[in-house]
Amino acid sequence: MSPQQRDRDPVFITPSVSITQALKQLDKAATKVLLVVDDSLRLLGTISDGDIRRYILRSGTLEGTVEQAMNPDPIVAFQDHHLSHTALRELFIRRSLSVLPVVDHEKRVVNYWTWRELFAEEDHPSVQSAALANVPVVIMAGGKGTRLDPFTRVLPKPLIPVGDKTIIEHIIDRFRQYGAQQFYITVNYKAEMLEAYFQGLQPPYDVVFVREPEFLGTAGSLALLRDTLSTDFILSNCDIILDIDFADLVSFHREQQSSLTSVVAIQHHRIPYGVVQMQNGGQIQKIIEKPEYTFPVNAGVYVMSPRIFQYLPEATAVDMPQLIDTLLQSQETVLGYPVPSSAYLDVGQWAEYKEAVKKLMMIE
Repeated sequence: MSPQQRDRDPVFITPSVSITQALKQLDKAATKVLLVVDDSLRLLGTISDGDIRRYILRSGTLEGTVEQAMNPDPIVAFQDHHLSHTALRELFIRRSLSVLPVVDHEKRVVNYWTWRELFAEEDHPSVQSAALANVPVVIMAGGKGTRLDPFTRVLPKPLIPVGDKTIIEHIIDRFRQYGAQQFYITVNYKAEMLEAYFQGLQPPYDVVFVREPEFLGTAGSLALLRDTLSTDFILSNCDIILDIDFADLVSFHREQQSSLTSVVAIQHHRIPYGVVQMQNGGQIQKIIEKPEYTFPVNAGVYVMSPRIFQYLPEATAVDMPQLIDTLLQSQETVLGYPVPSSAYLDVGQWAEYKEAVKKLMMIE
């Protein structure tokens, strides 16, 4: 493999690249891991979204370089070992690999294997785990879905199709991959349609509908489950689809003894204009041409401890920012769990809906 091939292949990255650029490159790469190499293609390490997440949590910033966040001791295969496909498959499964660099004895990368290369679509092992077997999932599905008007004048937002499934089925399927079995769906707007749909669906998991007596905001209806949920649980909006490791998310929440852990998506946004910086009197200091900004946004999926119920009044409209502010004022632990933007799909507004459909069809 030549340096020219390296420069054209998005799986390679150099250690001096910024963390924000690495996140963008991870979004574009077919693998979930990048190979960190020097100018002679010598392998220095690997970097994944998990490595970047740990760096952000450790440092509290998106500033920094790949070298500061990478794994310097990745699993490799040597080119003269000639592993069979069977042995490679077993290694990928046993060590949960996404990519395996093949190096010579000077640690120069001569090739790499990916999960997709080794596992055909028909025998691709799905992520199956019992990690969420005892973790209830609450899905907030009571809103009017005005961002998807006029469809939501006829259908409740959770029943709008994305490919051959409804939005809410896509969301549930993600949790089901990790063994989730118990789902609570809070409903209000067009509740009868949602209930009838699931009655006809007869899913192989438990669904309990919780009716709001009135619109209670993005957090208020949780109070209706105060006497039902006694363990950590997941709360999800009904228009956000995440492709993340939910087992790791719950483990992180519990290890940190957090009251509330919010999934945070690292988003990149380019301003399509020249941004003008001015000082007093209207004097232009400078113009930044089409700048790009990177910042974390709330993804609308949380892990919560039952401790949060003491901060929720009965039958009162409460939005999630209000609940989080109350927890912070009460000195409860509230944490963010960063994930790359490629793991986050917002299907709650038309601007993103069509793009989300395309991405889901590629994933599934």
